[in-house]
Amino acid sequence: MGPDRTKPERLLARILHGHVRNVEFGDLISLLAALDFREVGGRGSHRVFTRDGMTEIVNLQEDGGQAKPYQVRQIGTLIRRYDLNLEEER
Repeated sequence: MGPDRTKPERLLARILHGHVRNVEFGDLISLLAALDFREVGGRGSHRVFTRDGMTEIVNLQEDGGQAKPYQVRQIGTLIRRYDLNLEEER
């Protein structure tokens, strides 16, 4: 059985409540995908994401399987600034 993944909804709530530590890197990538971000490049350990209608670029770097807290905080700021929500698409 694979590792448990935090559902995007739960991770979004955690981030919006200021819980930016101990976020699995893969879970953060899944959240970005659910928020309509797309990966546009990167080099080495860096992964770069953009989203239509947003001028900022999200640059992430994994740290031992975890997302860096300051980068999670930056994503939370963008979620609030652009009032991003998860869409229920199935």
